[in-house]
Amino acid sequence: MKTFWLAGGAAALAIVAVSGAFGQAVVSPPVQDVTVAADAVPALARAYVADRKTPGIVIAYAKGDRPPNFAAAGRIADEEGAARAGPDSLWRVYSMTKPITGIAAMMLIEDGKLKLDQPVGDFIPGFKSMKVLTDPANSLDTRPAARPLTVRHLLTHTAGLGYTIVTKGPLLKEYERLGIVPAALNPGVETELRKTRPGSLKAFADRVATLPLIADPGTKWSYSIGLDVLARVVEVAGGLPFEHFLETRMFRPLKMTSTYWSVPAGEIGRFATNYLWTGENRIPIDPGKASVFASPPSFPYGGAGLVMSARDYDRFLHMLVNEGVLDGIRVMKPATVRLAMSNLLPEGVVFQRAPSGSGGDAGPPMGYGAGGSVYLAGVPGGPGKGTYGWGGAAGTIAWIDPVNKVRTTVMVNYFPSDKWPLRADAVKAVYADLAR
Repeated sequence: MKTFWLAGGAAALAIVAVSGAFGQAVVSPPVQDVTVAADAVPALARAYVADRKTPGIVIAYAKGDRPPNFAAAGRIADEEGAARAGPDSLWRVYSMTKPITGIAAMMLIEDGKLKLDQPVGDFIPGFKSMKVLTDPANSLDTRPAARPLTVRHLLTHTAGLGYTIVTKGPLLKEYERLGIVPAALNPGVETELRKTRPGSLKAFADRVATLPLIADPGTKWSYSIGLDVLARVVEVAGGLPFEHFLETRMFRPLKMTSTYWSVPAGEIGRFATNYLWTGENRIPIDPGKASVFASPPSFPYGGAGLVMSARDYDRFLHMLVNEGVLDGIRVMKPATVRLAMSNLLPEGVVFQRAPSGSGGDAGPPMGYGAGGSVYLAGVPGGPGKGTYGWGGAAGTIAWIDPVNKVRTTVMVNYFPSDKWPLRADAVKAVYADLAR
């Protein structure tokens, strides 16, 4: 059994994956696939729909500087008449927002407006004097932090910050009480979360700074709200609201025209429904046509806030494969891209694997770069050393392999992300097709 905790103020809301928790599952109508490619990847897409693992799926993949291949099957929802899944369907990418925020920070490092090991307190004064819990499991007793919290720490989940999906004990209750839940699930949960969640990115970061850390900065990898706090650093250092910075420096230059913090009314028809697997039942918990993402968020969640198409996420990855340039437009220097996708973990810190349900990778020995994991060794016949990427809580997957010049985006929307072995299946299929 898996539980996804979201809380706001005194109300702790849980979505518990047990059979029948949200009524009866809807059976997917029979559909024809809309594949625009051949071989293993399209077959995988068809199989996932035929086997009722997902109502619809889109996979974008390519090698080198080539345009993406798209393999798509099914529809964006179980309901009759739902649009077919395709390259421009919209999906909640949740934590696949994190690499985008990380790369935005790297742009400012390239600009000289940020430094990798610069204290976050230079941009958010509340972080200048942090405290660390002395007994995290039992109390909120603290001591002074051994060192300042830095940009590197936020990028790599080594800041000592928590996350309501993994933090436990008294600190979790403080995160819940203060509304430190930068994510959207569905309108009902959102109503509760907004009772306590800060109303701006500045207020969010300032409130986080009042809370103790779970460990000294730079000493432990722990999945966290670090990329959400980093979004505030980006807007302070960049001199623009975070969402405007991304639009100006990344989305517009890369022609990412289907990337949203909230889905416009005119685009709702191509927005997928998100599902929850409860045993063998697939339950709609956030229908696309009545989604929480149809309204603006409390603030742009740099760790989990974007809705995107497979085509758009592929353009982001394509730029990284090309070391900062796409369609003749350069947004980053090659050296900056290589640094972003290198192992940035502080000395002595080890990243073993992503928490269950986070959408992160699990494979060979890994380090951590700017908002995503980094392979420290290659896989024979698969991803090479230096492969960088991350996944989303609703099953989405993305990676780029700089050795083999391979990039892949997989779009589905269901909880939990590891209900099916989609990541392993996609890696096997992509490398089999691209080897031909």
